[in-house]
Amino acid sequence: MPRTKKTRSAKVGLPPGSLVHVGEKLSEKSKISLIHYDELSLQEMEIQQISGCASFLKKTGVNWISFQGLPEIPVLEELGLSFGLHPLTLEDILNTDQRPKMEDYGDYLYIVLRMFHPESPDRGELKSEQISILFGANFVLSFEEKDTGTFETIRERIRNTKGRLRKSGPDSLAHALMDAVVDHYFLLLENLEERIEGMEEDLVKAPSAGFLNTLQGLKKKMILLRKSLWPLREMITSLERSESPLINKSTLLYVRDIYDHTIHIIDTLETFRDMLSGMLDIYLSTISNRMNEVMKVLTVIATLFMPLTFVAGIYGMNFKYMPELEWRWGYAMAWVLMLAIAGGMLLYFRKKNWW
Repeated sequence: MPRTKKTRSAKVGLPPGSLVHVGEKLSEKSKISLIHYDELSLQEMEIQQISGCASFLKKTGVNWISFQGLPEIPVLEELGLSFGLHPLTLEDILNTDQRPKMEDYGDYLYIVLRMFHPESPDRGELKSEQISILFGANFVLSFEEKDTGTFETIRERIRNTKGRLRKSGPDSLAHALMDAVVDHYFLLLENLEERIEGMEEDLVKAPSAGFLNTLQGLKKKMILLRKSLWPLREMITSLERSESPLINKSTLLYVRDIYDHTIHIIDTLETFRDMLSGMLDIYLSTISNRMNEVMKVLTVIATLFMPLTFVAGIYGMNFKYMPELEWRWGYAMAWVLMLAIAGGMLLYFRKKNWW
């Protein structure tokens, strides 16, 4: 199926809260799953209608409703009515070009994250998607643009009856989802580190013709990641300082851990940027030095032939009375003279370390 894309121009003139999908549509169909759990029980199911979640919201425990693929607008509107979501929240879920942020709506918190996936292992392209997380008193809603299995490890932890998640509330589950997204940055940085190390080896040996294009592509990826990571740090700081009753003090300790991971990722990214800038300088210096070597060789050759051309030019003149033209050994002496001049110049260049 061809991918469709709408820009923000589609929303010009519409009132705030209008539900219009903005961005690239990564999945044609939305898959909705529900996990209801507490310390002693667990229920998992796929649901077709949001109304099927109403009975679970009355039970004690945590309800995690996960969307793989953004829901259609009627489904999203029904979801907003069932959970009391603000129209601006629904609008932000569909606007997939959001920067990471956290918004407190009183009854629930809304968190936006960005997930990066390597689209092609060979070309190293990055594909970004928006992850939206909402959590209230007894529910967590997560929205992924496509089913990538990012949160499958969280589901396994919930299935483990001895896990901490089974004993904690929605805030702990929201933290686990955030932590899973942040951990994916480490995988991405490992891939980037391998590529940068490979480029360093190529630079030391002999950079290929496409080295500069590859280098510029990596620098663009660094800029893209940086645009996502700095707002992420601000968002986690806001979450850590939030006084919302929906966040337990014990969960704030784990939020600080995510903040530490984010700082580590940013520092690593800045190191990679410095390395790429240094590699660019080295590459340009290498190309310049190589050009200088070529120009030096050509200059020496041209300088050697200047006096030889002068000699050949003199004896190429068509004057009738030239004494050397009648000499028996004139031709041989001309060669000896030119070779002597060339040899003397080479010795002089060698003495001056010009050759």
